[in-house]
Amino acid sequence: MSAATQSDPSQPGPEEVLPRRFGKYTLLRRMATGGMAEIYLALQRSVAGFEKLIVIKRILPAMTSDRGFIDMLLHEARVAATLSHPNIVQTIDVGQVEGAYFIALEHVHGEDLRSIVRQMKKKGVTEFPLEHAIAVILGMCAGLGYAHDRRDLDGTPLNIVHRDVSPQNVLVGFAGDVKIVDFGVAKSGTQTAEQTKSGQLKGKVPYMSPEQARGEEVDHRSDIFALGVMLFELTTGRRLFKGSTEFETLKMIIERDYPRPSWVSTGYPAGLEAIVMKALEKDTSKRYQSAREMQGDLEAFVRDEKLPVSSIALAEFMKMLFEEKLAAQKEALMQGRQLADIIASEIVHGERTENGSVESGRYSTTVTAGGAIALGSQPPPRAASKWPLVAIPIGLAALGLGLFFGLRGRPQQATSATNQSPTTNAEPAKKAKAKLTVESDPPGAHIWLNGEMRAEVTPATIDDLPIGTLDVKVGLEGYASMVDKVPVSDRETTKRNFTLKKGVVAYEVENAPANATAQVDNKPAKLPKFDVTPGEPHTLVLVATGFEMKIVKLATAEVGESKKLDGAMKKVTEKDPNAPEPAKTASTSTATPTTTTTGAGGTGKIIVIAGGGGWCTATVDGRGAGPTPTGAIEVGAGSHSVSCTDANGVRQSQGASVKAGETTRVRFTVAN
Repeated sequence: MSAATQSDPSQPGPEEVLPRRFGKYTLLRRMATGGMAEIYLALQRSVAGFEKLIVIKRILPAMTSDRGFIDMLLHEARVAATLSHPNIVQTIDVGQVEGAYFIALEHVHGEDLRSIVRQMKKKGVTEFPLEHAIAVILGMCAGLGYAHDRRDLDGTPLNIVHRDVSPQNVLVGFAGDVKIVDFGVAKSGTQTAEQTKSGQLKGKVPYMSPEQARGEEVDHRSDIFALGVMLFELTTGRRLFKGSTEFETLKMIIERDYPRPSWVSTGYPAGLEAIVMKALEKDTSKRYQSAREMQGDLEAFVRDEKLPVSSIALAEFMKMLFEEKLAAQKEALMQGRQLADIIASEIVHGERTENGSVESGRYSTTVTAGGAIALGSQPPPRAASKWPLVAIPIGLAALGLGLFFGLRGRPQQATSATNQSPTTNAEPAKKAKAKLTVESDPPGAHIWLNGEMRAEVTPATIDDLPIGTLDVKVGLEGYASMVDKVPVSDRETTKRNFTLKKGVVAYEVENAPANATAQVDNKPAKLPKFDVTPGEPHTLVLVATGFEMKIVKLATAEVGESKKLDGAMKKVTEKDPNAPEPAKTASTSTATPTTTTTGAGGTGKIIVIAGGGGWCTATVDGRGAGPTPTGAIEVGAGSHSVSCTDANGVRQSQGASVKAGETTRVRFTVAN
């Protein structure tokens, strides 16, 4: 080891050569660096051929010089090491090597949630499957619930709070496992050291709880709020808190009302929405009081909806998304074993210096033109190394991708030459973007741009918008919505102010069946009277047992108008189950199958779902089943006719075969 390295072993600059020994571990590659630590992919080897890939988190010198910080860091890391749960990344070791403090962590062969969502976009997967989204949140609930409940040996609560629950800190393995990372250290990182002065917020701003955003003391319920944010985003595909700046995002979290999932995702399950909104309660006393309580409600929802939540299915989903990377990693593992053997051999057969001591060779890494990493020997000062170049595929580095552990750093460049060639990594020219400020009187109105609801409410400045004309709509409960076409350019910020008129349009439904239920714009409405927002069209859906579904288009009306509707519905003519089936002809051979005689065949269930971003109202065998997604509808075993009519009156039908004791899911594609 060189004199420079010996003089300051905790100062690993870009010139540090890898791989090299670090105590009982071998540092293979630096993956990321941040304000507190550096992350390395490392190898742990022991007797009898034992070898294991791990992650080393080495504390930077600026942090090491603060004794108070180190004491607290080690205390929190020891606490994290006591956490042993399948949904938490295990802390393996804590210690000091060559004057540098480190934490050794379990290596997870998988990807973080942020990388998964990005890969979905590359693959053209538009929706995070509901069953997989819930599987991820269930795993997080289990891990957080375990950590929150931990006590020391004398039974005293440890009061562990993660404080940085976010997509970057959740890993999904290729075996279908879900693991939370960065326990313990995140908590101590806000309390001492010059870089983490009192009052500095810890965590990703879009996932902070209101009390955390205000800089107040937090408890485990702050982690539960972050769970609610992630559940909202995974199941709707939309960001919940995204302001133009971090300050604006904090204001959204603290001051504004939160949109319900059904506002941004039509057909959103009512049972799941209740779970999301309870986790997102601003008042901590109304929020879930434990992660286990939230986990219990999610498990009940899964049972009620018969969702196929499975770690096996999640693993298959991951393998589908990352099949190319997995193939590269398989080859890298073979090459990595050769690399480990070279390092071990160099340690055993290290060359002797003039005074007889053994000094190991040093290695450097360069990037070849073909994209591989070339492992070359760099001899010690007095001896020339005899090792030839060994090419290691770039996939070796991918073994640790996704392990950020809260660091906001960048991956380490392979060579200093890369940093000196700005043309090599030149970024493409950025397209011009427009900025729009939307205000309203009164403020707090929701904003739609080109038909898509935004997370911001008025007043708000929205940037990164395409240049051109935008359809801007603002709406507030109890006020008439307003729509305007607004041209925007990159020359200056465009401003639009909307003055909203207070009032509603009152409707009264007459002649509806006694058991009828109503939905307006896919939201429950009371009968016989309900109110709607003036100035825009609405859709009323009436559903009643024994009657055909009725869809009524409500015309645009002005503030203060009162209207009456005829709610009379047509009765369903039930087919005699004992009547013989008509003979099929060429013209009827493709007809939708009708209900068959169940006899002693038992019963099953049908759930009707709409995909494609829209919703529809379902009927099963001519009987109304309500808007999608429906609950589990009990039917006789056999063939059934299922139809779905969207808000525009377009009807789709298909047959469904139901087996006794099983649930059949019927899916229609309905556009917004």
